[in-house]
Amino acid sequence: MMARRKINSNTLAEKIGITAQNLSILKTGKAKAVRFSTLDAICRHLDCQPGDILEYSEDS
Repeated sequence: MMARRKINSNTLAEKIGITAQNLSILKTGKAKAVRFSTLDAICRHLDCQPGDILEYSEDS
């Protein structure tokens, strides 16, 4: 979604108020949780729905 909107990680992180490192953790799927306020900010800035950026996978 970031590529579609032509925004890089550092710019998005700055706009939504989190560190680039925390955004990287979210992007790589290593995060155990995400705050609704962070999800809301990402969706607002990328003009998308949560389902556009989230994917469910069962833990192994």
